[in-house]
Amino acid sequence: GGVSVLLRAASTIFPFAVLGIQREQGRRIVRTFQPGATAVQLIDEQGKVMGQLEPELGEGLFAGPMPAKRRKYRLRITWADGAEQDIEDPYRFPSTLGEMDLYLLGEGSDKYIYRKLGAHTTSVQGVTGTRFAVWAPNASRVSVIGDFNSWDGRRHVMRLHPGNGIWEIFIPGIGNGTLYKYEITDARGSLLPLKADPYGALHEPPPGNSSIVFDTHYEWHDDDWMNQRTTSPRLDSPTSIYEVHLGSWRRKDDGSYLSYRDLAVELVEYVDSMGYTHIELMPVTEHPFFGSWGYQTTGYFAPTSRYGSPADLKYLVDYLHRQGIGVIFDWVPSHFPGDAHGLATFDGTHLYEHEDPKIGFHPDWSSWIFNYGRHEVRSFLISSGLFWMEEFHADGLRVDAVASMLYR
Repeated sequence: GGVSVLLRAASTIFPFAVLGIQREQGRRIVRTFQPGATAVQLIDEQGKVMGQLEPELGEGLFAGPMPAKRRKYRLRITWADGAEQDIEDPYRFPSTLGEMDLYLLGEGSDKYIYRKLGAHTTSVQGVTGTRFAVWAPNASRVSVIGDFNSWDGRRHVMRLHPGNGIWEIFIPGIGNGTLYKYEITDARGSLLPLKADPYGALHEPPPGNSSIVFDTHYEWHDDDWMNQRTTSPRLDSPTSIYEVHLGSWRRKDDGSYLSYRDLAVELVEYVDSMGYTHIELMPVTEHPFFGSWGYQTTGYFAPTSRYGSPADLKYLVDYLHRQGIGVIFDWVPSHFPGDAHGLATFDGTHLYEHEDPKIGFHPDWSSWIFNYGRHEVRSFLISSGLFWMEEFHADGLRVDAVASMLYR
């Protein structure tokens, strides 16, 4: 009975209280949950076997003593088909969010929350991997799933920080290019549709909707532009803005999209020849339906992958700036679509949107309206706006559909 309780806890909100190194009955043990495994061994950094973990139940739970004076270990797993795999145990690593991080996240005052939430490659205790963090305060379980765990939500159940509803885990050995989603169980124990990461830096192009681990390392060359840029308008010279939708402005001969880098040449040449001082990009935030022109946003921290990577979009902005052309981004903090993988009923409750459809649903657009009364939602949107200004060097934001933000 006690082991069954442990197994249930391992797959719900307290996995770190059960898995990894635990002290039980005066001794240190290692426990791991590996459904589909037939044997699990403890190994050291050089691959030397330090001990055998024994099954606690016939359901993938293994446990055994941790060698004295040892703090680090790895796992050697033998699967049902006879294959062996050596892995780092994600449940041996501490939280990657400090007390101040959690305080600011709970208060909703962190204007750069995207640096904490989402997926970020990092190193913990000398091991490289990716830290995942997501806000889902009303969920009973949140897991990261992807090819790295056969899309099995039992394998990487996240740690809950109850004070602010943040779920978090460091998964060793995965990095840029890794596809992932969140598997969320609501407060009643029902599985929700798989969710993309609200803070994801890159997402699959439609019809796919997985998020992709992507940390951009781009070297900017627009120092001259950024140094002379001011917060007040230039009143001594004219401003002429060219509004453009990147996906339909011009296409390749075969009908495919021009990439961000293709546009850096063709679009700049056109805009410069016409005498425009700025371009306004219709929303480049990720969106599932091309026909919305980007105004039905699902990825508030991700440029659409239809035209390339985040680094490619930075190259486009960089190139425009070096040609003396300002860049304004269309940005849509007023509403979002109800696609199952998006923000709507994110943790089984109306988390980002108003619960009352009379003020939370826009019938003309069939989209949800943000609940600006929640400080976490305001933090999400302010952080998104600053993200495009700072990470992508946008010179300004054109805010869409302000009327729907002001009038109910």
